[in-house]
Amino acid sequence: MDLKGKNAIVTGASKGIGKAIATRLAGAGINVCLAARTQSTLDEAVAELQKISDAKIIGVSCDVGNFGDLERLVETTRKELGPIDILMNNAGVSSQFPFEKQPFEDFERLVQTNYLGYVRLIRLVINEMIERKQGAIINSVSGSTLVDPIPRGFITYSSLKVGLRAFLKGLFWELRDHGIKVTSILPGVVASDLTDKLDDITQQQQSRLMDPDAVADMVMFALSVPQNCCPLELAVINQQTPWTKPVIDYKQQMADCPHCGENIEEMKKRKAQVK
Repeated sequence: MDLKGKNAIVTGASKGIGKAIATRLAGAGINVCLAARTQSTLDEAVAELQKISDAKIIGVSCDVGNFGDLERLVETTRKELGPIDILMNNAGVSSQFPFEKQPFEDFERLVQTNYLGYVRLIRLVINEMIERKQGAIINSVSGSTLVDPIPRGFITYSSLKVGLRAFLKGLFWELRDHGIKVTSILPGVVASDLTDKLDDITQQQQSRLMDPDAVADMVMFALSVPQNCCPLELAVINQQTPWTKPVIDYKQQMADCPHCGENIEEMKKRKAQVK
């Protein structure tokens, strides 16, 4: 794919992995729509990218768990940038608990954001890609799907990622004859806002956290291969990651979402007010 001048959506783009990916895309001359929940951090990210790239950079506040927000995201991108060539599904939330202690409200939040958010957004963009016989759909899944059984403390989170990984494999076969590429990125634990909130991280534990740029490298590789090639899955795992237990043992903190940047406690309050 000739990247310069292409149009992309990146979800969860205001911080962490999403911001690193958006930065690399903009640096390659790709017009980028950054999507995230928190408007202030989104505006800051857009301003940063506009300084380093001549490409058009816009930001759209979006809760990927809300279907109406997804529709507005796609409509705005098409209006401001043009046809969508690249979809980077990255937004996600984490919940690490032994199952008997997992809050009930986390179940719906994980399903809506980490599974349905991906599936719905793909559905909203693929028909245009099919008509144009081109497009790339890249998805942040999880390195935890590579092990069986999935890591303790992550069974709800990771089981949804296993389902997402299976869906994306099937989608690869359905869309390849239309000239559309579907790639899953399977990253290990990455330094992000979530890990910044952990208590008492030792130097050894810190070394198990990957830099977001390692994931961005995988995305750029997926976009760089010849048109008749498609990396189905790309795994990037820290060499020191132990899969038999949580990568870092800690008590779950209600911290900022690692992708959208919004404080999880504030998210709960906002949703309660809406109800």
